Amino acid sequence: MSDKKKFKIEYEVKSSPRILYSFISEPNGLAQWFADDVTIKDQVYTFSWDGEQQDAKLLGVKENKFVRFRWTDDDPQSYFEMEIIQDELTNDVALGITDFATEDNITEKTLIWDNQIAYLISVLGA
Repeated sequence: MSDKKKFKIEYEVKSSPRILYSFISEPNGLAQWFADDVTIKDQVYTFSWDGEQQDAKLLGVKENKFVRFRWTDDDPQSYFEMEIIQDELTNDVALGITDFATEDNITEKTLIWDNQIAYLISVLGA
């Protein structure tokens, strides 16, 4: 049984869902903000940072809505998800992140997401 806890964060992003979706689902888009390089083979994405690689299996996807991955070396109940949330009244767009971390690492992981999403927003020009 995992001692990891699920946590969620939401970021306002001034982008269309279609454009944002390409940045969270396609290797080329992910390589612009999430990792140095991203390749995909048989539903497994290989993310590279500074020469280190980590594989994530694509668990679920819904076009212009969300992508869900699980690191192949992580707990089977753990995953990370990037979900596009659009307000029906204002059409404002947000990116919701769901991730798992141990109790003492949630703050650190949240800061990592904060930095990554800030970089995504700058890449988007949003």
